[in-house]
Amino acid sequence: MLPLLDVLRLPTTKVLLTTESFTSRVLPPVACYFVTAFLVLLPRTQSVRIALWPITAILAFRAATSLDMSMGQPKFTILDIDLQLSMVCIAVRTLEWTVQTKPFVRMARPSSTDVPKQNLVLDAIDLVCNLRGCGWDWSQGMYILPETHPTSSRFAFATSALASGLKHMFLFGTIHFAVKSFSLDTFGSVDGGTIFDDSLPPHLRYFRSSIIATLSAFAIYSLIKANYEIIVVICVLILRQHPDQCPPLIDSPWRATSLREFWSRRWHQWFRRVFVFLGGKPFSLLFGRIGGVIGTFLASGFIHHLALLPIDPSSEMWRMVLPFGMMGAGMVIERAVSGNKTGGWMGWTWTMCWMVLWGNVMVDGWARAGMLGSPSVVDGATPIRQPIERLVRTFDEYLHGISGKP
Repeated sequence: MLPLLDVLRLPTTKVLLTTESFTSRVLPPVACYFVTAFLVLLPRTQSVRIALWPITAILAFRAATSLDMSMGQPKFTILDIDLQLSMVCIAVRTLEWTVQTKPFVRMARPSSTDVPKQNLVLDAIDLVCNLRGCGWDWSQGMYILPETHPTSSRFAFATSALASGLKHMFLFGTIHFAVKSFSLDTFGSVDGGTIFDDSLPPHLRYFRSSIIATLSAFAIYSLIKANYEIIVVICVLILRQHPDQCPPLIDSPWRATSLREFWSRRWHQWFRRVFVFLGGKPFSLLFGRIGGVIGTFLASGFIHHLALLPIDPSSEMWRMVLPFGMMGAGMVIERAVSGNKTGGWMGWTWTMCWMVLWGNVMVDGWARAGMLGSPSVVDGATPIRQPIERLVRTFDEYLHGISGKP
């Protein structure tokens, strides 16, 4: 009993990442995660899941608050964000599985040459890793993007995905460094700072911040795309998954002609289920469909705020909750005005303007926390860095020149 109580004891200080600290802090909640996933596939196991969930939640909280993944190096605090999001995801997903009364059913399986019959262990592993729920009964109705890679063979699929992943990783590094170059000493560093330049008049100040916010969005898109493509290569070549099990994650969000299309079809759906369970369902019970939409985005904002706490404990919650909440409000306004018929160039203009407006607030919150100052893959590539720095510096000098201020 004493060893269990020692494991569950909440920490007062953080410890650096070592093999021992990883084993004692991270593996316990992950093990509970797998066990709960296995149990939710079996009938008459809810009582066991109910007993297990508080332990899982405590262990996840303990891991998120007691382990320093950056090993004391501020430039690697992005790893603490990854840990925080992972533990929040474990706590919320296992809670959803705990209140589930019927076993989950896997609807789609790999081809018969891969897995000829049901295997609960493999199904549990898929459930743990499959955040979108592709092929599961609980994700029916979710839009699946059409495949863009060749599916004639695993090798052709993986080769195309790898090329895409490397391309987008380079794009991410290039765009990310361009963002940091706007102010290498403030939000371009781990110290953080605002993207709004008070030395410029309002119209130029928000023009500049909107460019920074837009570039940041493209950097995030490129990073998500790169990471997913590399994961797909591992799943297909090493884990022997069928390409059908790895549908595209994100689809040219800048082409969206409505907020609904942007968030439900073109942006990634990795945490959709978590946001809906945590905010959408409770708010829909209280306020109906409109409450469900806004509640989902409020939950998204809250979790994005939690992700910033490891790098900036003083981060203000409203800087995430407000812009994400306004995405939900925008979708409500959109439906009230035009129903489901938003589209065309007017729809695109409306969507991009709303995204840039609140994207300024969102990116400023990240910038103030120091998130934009994390390392980039081109930080050490001088031939790439120098022209980017010159281009951004020239642009900034031009803005200050036309404003009449130094």
